[in-house]
Amino acid sequence: MKTKSNLERMLMAGHFVVTAEIIPPQSADFELMKRKTDLLKGYVDAFNVTDGQSAVVAMASWAACLIGKQEGLDPIVHMTCRDRNRIALQMDILGVAALGVNNMICLSGDSISSGDHPEAKSVLDVDSIQLVKIVKDLRDEKKFQNGEPIPGREPQLFVGAVANPFIDPEHEVIRLAKKVEAGADFIQTQAVYNIEGFKKWMEMVKERELHNKVKILAGVTPLKSGGAARYMKTYVPGVDIPDELIERLRRVPTKEQVSKEGIKIAVETINRLKEIEGVAGVHIMAIEWEEAIPEVCNASGLYPRPFPE
Repeated sequence: MKTKSNLERMLMAGHFVVTAEIIPPQSADFELMKRKTDLLKGYVDAFNVTDGQSAVVAMASWAACLIGKQEGLDPIVHMTCRDRNRIALQMDILGVAALGVNNMICLSGDSISSGDHPEAKSVLDVDSIQLVKIVKDLRDEKKFQNGEPIPGREPQLFVGAVANPFIDPEHEVIRLAKKVEAGADFIQTQAVYNIEGFKKWMEMVKERELHNKVKILAGVTPLKSGGAARYMKTYVPGVDIPDELIERLRRVPTKEQVSKEGIKIAVETINRLKEIEGVAGVHIMAIEWEEAIPEVCNASGLYPRPFPE
């Protein structure tokens, strides 16, 4: 064990793990964030909180993570390079570790142009691969990015990164290899709908034996409507939704039944992902639909969670 992370503990024990993502409120609403985290109790091994997703102002990931930690959950803080230089990043890393956060996802961050403050300036002093290396060196080498030693306790963080198997699969495997070399302990992928395409990507991953060096959690996003599916297919980079799934949702007669069908598709996807060698778990991203996560976990046999060893 490199850290006190429950996520690491479950992965090292060989369990098929479950993480889930929460989008924090665009407000200082403590109770709303608490309600979101309470929905996940008992259903996940750890939970993510996005960090300025789509370059839109929302509660800071680290603050929302602390609310979930108070509720007994294992948080995974997101940290983007878009909004911080290497000094600010290292300061925040020390801060979240001191407050008992044990997991971190390193991201470049969505483009400012997609957000609600298009006049803002991106920082991008380092990229996500460099950030992974910074966190690993802080933890394992006990030194800052400039090479100077940490004069005290180092941050003990389980280091994560992301992968998108569907934009440019071969190039993404190369980027994955770089993230593993930099020190990534686990990877969460973009939502998987095209299982056959994902299998082909995993074959390339296995050819490089990367599945033996990093824990890969496949992304799963329940579809709430046919419109949402069409939007994601058209406008969200790297989301490959087969036309037959969109048609399947279109044929459902009522809105309530469509959301149920979306959950059914997510469950079917999880059950197929369980069978793919190298997939260590799933990352459920029920976008502003956290209520669906317990149902998905129950129906796919992911609840109750194994007792941590």
